[in-house]
Amino acid sequence: MSKKMKGIGASEGVAVAKALVLKEEEIKIVKTAVTNVEGELTKLADAISKTVADLDGLRETTLKKLGEEKAAIFEAHKDIAADPAIREEIESMIKNDSVNAEFAAHTITNNYFEMFAAMDDSYFQERSADIKDVASRMIKHILGIKIVDLSTIAEEVIIVAEDLTPSQTAQLDKKFVKGFATNIGGRTSHAAIMARSLEIPAVLGLKSITQDVKNGEVFALNGTTGEIVLDLSDSDTAEFEKLAKEFADLKAELIKFKDKHSLTKDGIEKEIEGNIGSPNDTESVIENGGDGIGLFRSEFLYMDNDHFPTEEEQFQAYKSVLVDMNQKLVVIRTLDIGGDKKLSYFEFPHEENPFLGYRAVRFTLDRQDIFKDQLRALLRASAFGKLGIMFPMIATIDEFKRAKALVEVCKEELKAEGVAYDNNVQVGMMVEIPAAAVHADKFSKYADFFSIGTNDLIQYSMAADRMSENVSYLYQPTNPSILKLIKLTIEGAHKNNKWVGMCGEMAGEIQALPLLIGMGLDAFSMSATSMLRARAIMSKIDSKEAAILANKALDLETEEEVLALVNEFLDDKL
Repeated sequence: MSKKMKGIGASEGVAVAKALVLKEEEIKIVKTAVTNVEGELTKLADAISKTVADLDGLRETTLKKLGEEKAAIFEAHKDIAADPAIREEIESMIKNDSVNAEFAAHTITNNYFEMFAAMDDSYFQERSADIKDVASRMIKHILGIKIVDLSTIAEEVIIVAEDLTPSQTAQLDKKFVKGFATNIGGRTSHAAIMARSLEIPAVLGLKSITQDVKNGEVFALNGTTGEIVLDLSDSDTAEFEKLAKEFADLKAELIKFKDKHSLTKDGIEKEIEGNIGSPNDTESVIENGGDGIGLFRSEFLYMDNDHFPTEEEQFQAYKSVLVDMNQKLVVIRTLDIGGDKKLSYFEFPHEENPFLGYRAVRFTLDRQDIFKDQLRALLRASAFGKLGIMFPMIATIDEFKRAKALVEVCKEELKAEGVAYDNNVQVGMMVEIPAAAVHADKFSKYADFFSIGTNDLIQYSMAADRMSENVSYLYQPTNPSILKLIKLTIEGAHKNNKWVGMCGEMAGEIQALPLLIGMGLDAFSMSATSMLRARAIMSKIDSKEAAILANKALDLETEEEVLALVNEFLDDKL
């Protein structure tokens, strides 16, 4: 009898093949007192040099296979490997504590890994995997351990592993690697992103797949549903072959939507946009026919740095995205730091609850020197495209007015200096605090647009940390109470003829799509790989029918009831 397992569908597609279970040699790091400190420093320097050389090679391979955007992952990895601040910390530990190079390298890089892994934002959380990948490669070079080369695989397999690092994923040849399944990982990890680019089906977060599947055992993987099936029967195999054909047909259908307008069945135009974390992500939005960028998380410039980025450094980054998007709207969120997002070069005050404390716009309004550098850079970049500036974590109208007033101050400074900018740049705000949602009709007098950040809106509304397994059941995007806050926000924006988008995870959820259309949401910003599917489904939804559906959902009591109602509505549309 077949056995089913459920994980996270990280890259769509279906595969049936035999398992190749990867069990890498465990690295045991032991602290050792050394007398030859210079010898340990030399080992470290050699390991860094070899790591950088490896990453240069991986960058070139990825550039040929997947293009500049994905190759940039290894440029970022090289920046980690060659980071002077990290190297200096490791060297200082070797010298001051007279310890072995691998112990010092592990200790220092693990501090950075833990800092990023503890963050609430999934984008930065997944960047911890990059640090771990680079650190593992460096330590293997210190110890002289051979690094596994997956590019030599020459038969059809599904790779099974604890995790796949970005550098391992880059080596995969989809002619032979039909899929991969891992114990850990999520949709926003680089491994998942590269799997989607390579079009290799992947299911992550299976917890025990390395124990449940034997090497050489034939099994099935569905990267769309996140399902694994072991002990296959003939009927199981036939079912997966059928699913594979249906998936191929769906892909061919979705490609047709790349250059189409984002229209409902009855011709109402919406915007389907991409969320990005760096300028390198822009290419994927363009490739998937994005109408614009609904969220550019500017904090990456600060967190991937050893200093507050200068006005010029920021200007170059913002300008590159605006130029690439060729007059399509790019909404850039101002610095959203604090809470779980830390900076290695700035110490935030200790707080009992930093998530509700000195963070985001509260920090930048307090540190106007830092804020003005960013605003000036944004305004200068606005001369090269269509820009929206968005303030995060706005709770009061006074906060928004103060932040917007600072934009005007920066405009006057640039004007006096003879520097070009777009005087009509849109200035909007995130709606992620319930107080802002309830008061949306008043905020919309002053804001040019809203973008609903559902991740935090849900977290704050339900008083539940979405990263806590114990209360994760309260993370309910389609709970009627959350839907009512979203409706209030949309109605509040439209009351003053302002547009409203959504940039939280909910915007890309298929089950949320008809509800959001029915409530009148104007723009949907999501991961680039979700855009074509959303556009295809949107084309099958009549906005008037969706409005009736949304009104019914708002009268229900539980999320389960809402989902049942939506699934029935979507039955003939998926």
